[in-house]
Amino acid sequence: MLIRLLYCSRAAEALSHESIEAILSRSRHRNPGLGITGILCYGGEVFLQVLEGSREAVNALYKEIVCDERHREVTLLHYEEIAERRFAGWTMGQVNLAKINPSMLLKYSERPVLDPYAVSGRASMALLDELIATASILCRT
Repeated sequence: MLIRLLYCSRAAEALSHESIEAILSRSRHRNPGLGITGILCYGGEVFLQVLEGSREAVNALYKEIVCDERHREVTLLHYEEIAERRFAGWTMGQVNLAKINPSMLLKYSERPVLDPYAVSGRASMALLDELIATASILCRT
């Protein structure tokens, strides 16, 4: 059975571009063996991430994230059983928030910033869907 999990968290401390790249590199190396695909947004000290895969693998990875000292305020936004993946070809895609028109963020929230704590999980997923549709993804593999 496949599931999709959407969560957000705040970085425990400011992360450099190199730190984000290291996280993505590790995900892209590790996720194929776990059968996990997904996408990561990071901006303004906030992570927004979708994980897809088997219930066991995704739940285990989410537990690691919750216990990871680099994250605080980890919040589950959406969890569902799925018939198919949205990110089947992506070991971990990355959204470049610096290149996003603020009006796109404003479409889904009160302010033109990434703040998944202030919106529903459904609105956050809709934002990710629009980011994918508008080719705002840096890397898919």
